[in-house]
Amino acid sequence: MAFELPQNLHPDCGPIAWLLGTWQGNGHGDYPTIEKYQFGQELIFQQDGRPFFHYMARSWIVDDEGNKLRDAAQETGFIRARPEGKLEMVLAHATGFAEIWYGQAEGGKIELRTAGIGFTESAKEVTEGHRLYGNVEGDLLYAYDMAAMGQPLQPHLWARLKRVG
Repeated sequence: MAFELPQNLHPDCGPIAWLLGTWQGNGHGDYPTIEKYQFGQELIFQQDGRPFFHYMARSWIVDDEGNKLRDAAQETGFIRARPEGKLEMVLAHATGFAEIWYGQAEGGKIELRTAGIGFTESAKEVTEGHRLYGNVEGDLLYAYDMAAMGQPLQPHLWARLKRVG
């Protein structure tokens, strides 16, 4: 699918411009405190000319044939672009926690690490995160490592998504 840069794109957003649009695909989840699972996912990145992207994500659990079993995670937030590819991200999760991330974008690769996490009384305790996003052969690949529920930082989610629409 052809991708065109918006004319009003803020210059600081250049290193992450490839994210813009809607992405859909499938991924895998695993963690010592849960059973392995597969999921479908949609990510949306929007911009309005200011130096940030609005980000929304929703996922659903699927069976081995890819049929939806039930809704799963949702998160939303903002990726704030700074000069020289530096990034700040704020995320809120439907499960009751919010995160501050810092990172860098360079050459189709984005790497982010948590700098602070707050959570509600009923949320699971997430203490650290690391995210990698990459533009690989025109697809969006990502991996999310998490430290939570007394476990050390380790792989939790990974997926491959294709641009749609």
